[in-house]
Amino acid sequence: MKITSRGRYALKVMIDIAEQRSDDYIKLNDIAARQSISEKYLESIIASLTKQGLLIGVRGKGGGYKLSKKPEEYTVGSILKVTEGSLTPVSCMDCKPNTCVSVETCKTLPLWEGLDRVIDNYLESVTIADLAFGKNAGDNYVI
Repeated sequence: MKITSRGRYALKVMIDIAEQRSDDYIKLNDIAARQSISEKYLESIIASLTKQGLLIGVRGKGGGYKLSKKPEEYTVGSILKVTEGSLTPVSCMDCKPNTCVSVETCKTLPLWEGLDRVIDNYLESVTIADLAFGKNAGDNYVI
């Protein structure tokens, strides 16, 4: 699993909006400027986040974007799953149930399933509030 720039930028956007601590809509060009991300690329990322209900978007004068929930209600995992799709460590685990022809005899599958649980548990334990407001994001996670 490798997180793409799309996933990393989605996190930056969500953190940026949370840091504004405002009920006002934040303009796309302001976010793009603060984060040094192309507006065009940011539009497609924000469209995904809005479509999935993570952001509320309003067009026109006074428009922009704001969080649909409190920053502590968003996990890093929930955002990355929207932008990245699967976060599984190996492709055979992308389908539920696993349809790999070797699923019954695979000696490494338990390893990948364990790694998948650790990754998911960790990413679901860190919130946007942790990242935005420095609450020692991830420092309290124990394996």
